[in-house]
Amino acid sequence: MANVMDTLRARGFIKQTVFEDELYELLGSQSVPFYIGFDPTADSLHVGHFMQLIAMKHMQDAGHRPIILIGGGTAMIGDPSGRTDMRSMMTKETIAHHVECFKKQMARFIRFDGENGAIIVNNADWLLNLNYVDFLREIGVHFSVNKMLTAECFKARMERGLSFLEFNYMLMQGYDFLVLYRKYGCQLELGGDDQWSNILAGADLIRRKEQKPAFAMTFTLLTTSEGKKMGKTAKGAVWLDENKTSPYEFYQYWRNTNDADVEKCMKLLTFLPLDQIAELTAHCDERMNKAKEVLAYELTRMVHGEQKANEARDQAKAAFGAEGGELPSATVPADTATIVDAMVAAKLCKSKGEARRLIEQGGVSVGEEKVTDVNAPVPSAEFVLHKGKKVHVKIVIG
Repeated sequence: MANVMDTLRARGFIKQTVFEDELYELLGSQSVPFYIGFDPTADSLHVGHFMQLIAMKHMQDAGHRPIILIGGGTAMIGDPSGRTDMRSMMTKETIAHHVECFKKQMARFIRFDGENGAIIVNNADWLLNLNYVDFLREIGVHFSVNKMLTAECFKARMERGLSFLEFNYMLMQGYDFLVLYRKYGCQLELGGDDQWSNILAGADLIRRKEQKPAFAMTFTLLTTSEGKKMGKTAKGAVWLDENKTSPYEFYQYWRNTNDADVEKCMKLLTFLPLDQIAELTAHCDERMNKAKEVLAYELTRMVHGEQKANEARDQAKAAFGAEGGELPSATVPADTATIVDAMVAAKLCKSKGEARRLIEQGGVSVGEEKVTDVNAPVPSAEFVLHKGKKVHVKIVIG
C-alpha cells in the first residue's frame, strides 16, 4: 500500500502531526479509519472545505476509510477558533437542512460505497442527549483548564470575553473523537491547522481513556502568499453551490489567482501530477496565464462538471479575449448613479434612450445578472458590464 503521507507531504498539505513515525508506519501498513469534521453553519460548503475534501479523497484513494462528521451538536454551541466574536446559535431544523445540503455536495468527491466507502455521522446523535454530570465525570476530568487557556483557539477571545458555552467546545470535539474510536475504530483526526488544539485534545483523550494509539494531523491553511485566507471575494465566500457562486464566478476567481499562489493551489486543490504542475508554473511571466487557465478549468470541472466548466471557460474567453488578456476598463464619474448613466459615461451607448432600449431588449448584463430594470442602480464601485455578446467592460466609478 502506497503511503499517503508521502503524497500529502509532497503536495504541501501537512502542517503538524504527533507520533509521526508511528502514524507513518500505520498508514503504510493497513486501512485506517479517519475523520474530518464539518460545522453546518451554512447550506453550502465553500472553498475552505474543498481543500479538506481533496485531502479526504487522497486518503480514500490510498485505502483509508473516511468518516465525515457533521457537527450538528457542536454547531449549537459554536467553535471559537479564529473568531473574535461569539457565533450565533442555530436551530435544530436549520442544522438538519444544512446537513442534507452537505451530503449532496460531498457525494461529488467522496465515494460512499465499496470496501472503504465513506460514512456520514452527526455528532448531535450523541451530544444532544448527554447527561452533563456524567459527561464532566467521564470526560471533563481529563482536561486541564490551565492547559486549555494556552490553546490558540481561545487566545483571541480572552480579551473580549470567552463564554463558558464556547469553553466546552474543546471537550465536545475531543469526545467526538472518542465516540468515533469506540464505534468505528477511528484512529486519526484531520483538519485545518487552526484546529490543532482541538484535534490534539481528542487524540490525547483516547490515549488517556483507552490506553490505545490515536493520532492528529493538521493541514496548512489555504492562504495567499501574503498570508490572507483564500476563498473570499467582495461578495463574500466562494461557495461550491452554483446558486451562491456561479460556475463563471468560480472559474474567474481561480483564473485571477496571483502568480505566486498558482503552484500552491494546483498542488493542494487538484490531482494534476506534480511534474505537470512544475512544468506549468516554471516561468514567472505571461506563460503563467496558461497555468491559471488550467487551474480554473480543473477546479470548475471538479465542482460543477465538465459541461459547466467548458461554458465558464468559453464565457471567460469571450469576455477577456481569446488569449485571456486584461478586460478593457472604463472610469466613469463618481456621481454615476444608474447602469444607464454608466453605459453613456463609458461611451457604450450614445444616449440614455439607446441604453434603456438595450436593457429592455435583454442585451445588458452586470456580471452574471441580466439587467431588467432601466432604473437599476450601479451595484458597486467596480463591476463588469456586458453589452450583447461581444462587448465586455470593467466599469470603475471614480
